[in-house]
Amino acid sequence: MTFQRCGSGAFGFDIAGIRIANPLVLAPMAGVCDAPFRRICKEMGCGLVYTEMISAMALVYDNRRTLEMLRIFDDERPVAVQLFGSDPDVMARAAAVVERLGADILDINMGCPAPKIVRSGEGAALMCRPALAWRIVRAVRAACGIPVTVKIRKGWDEETANAVDFAMGCVEAGADAVAVHGRTRADGYSGAADWSIIAQIVRAVPVPVLGNGDVDSPEAAARMLDETGCAAVMVGRGTLGNPWIFRRALSFISAGQLLPEPEPCERIAMAMRHLKDVAAFKGDETAASQMRKHLAWYTRGLKGAARVREAIMAAPTVSALQGVLAEYLLVFDHSQC
Repeated sequence: MTFQRCGSGAFGFDIAGIRIANPLVLAPMAGVCDAPFRRICKEMGCGLVYTEMISAMALVYDNRRTLEMLRIFDDERPVAVQLFGSDPDVMARAAAVVERLGADILDINMGCPAPKIVRSGEGAALMCRPALAWRIVRAVRAACGIPVTVKIRKGWDEETANAVDFAMGCVEAGADAVAVHGRTRADGYSGAADWSIIAQIVRAVPVPVLGNGDVDSPEAAARMLDETGCAAVMVGRGTLGNPWIFRRALSFISAGQLLPEPEPCERIAMAMRHLKDVAAFKGDETAASQMRKHLAWYTRGLKGAARVREAIMAAPTVSALQGVLAEYLLVFDHSQC
């Protein structure tokens, strides 16, 4: 691993020869990290973006919707595509497809806590079967020529927390980097993330470690880097309605400057842009359905947000959503824009 402060004040590191411009990473989030959102985050300064998790089984069976999730644009590179599955052969076949379709990095999901995922023996359930997990890493590593990373948790629960040994086994099997969420599967997203487990893995493996969990501000991003020694911070829920976290964190980490929060009008304008981009990418019907949650996140905490959320949830079309946002802009005077 290399990690250096560049002349511009920005940080960079490598994952098996893939240069990442700075230590800020968009976490893979189902239903969130499509191409329009990834491109916005990249524009805001994110160094590496991850796709939402993609089913390896669906990919090898040429599921049309799954293949559409793999559309990658040059302006968002480097891009890591995350696969989930529990069959080494299927994962290997899917990895070959991912490489062929142009991914820069392939990530294996071994940390998702969702019940329907773990019931199938996938995601965080693999931490209970380390030998199988390591077989998957070896199979994927042999099937493709791009860097292979894994995303894990602290463990299944506190009693069986095995992240350090698990990460070491993944690296021995061929993983080029490890992303670690500092909670167990039993924790879900409750309580505070244990950053000490990230620091332990940093000391245990010779590859970049990406820290994840409770990075919701520029100060938290800098603190995780300092306290754990990780190569990068992976930001998930802190980006929801807030892609500016990357711009603000990069400024704080590289120059010690804490930029102000975006003004209300900037937030609403970004919501409108995001809606437009998703409509162009997926069509109006899908955009109207999928963007309601994003628009609620963008307006969270603003004056009159509760009333606007009700209007957003009731709006049936993209045009109606655009009308809600345009009307909402009128609530704010010029000094707030």
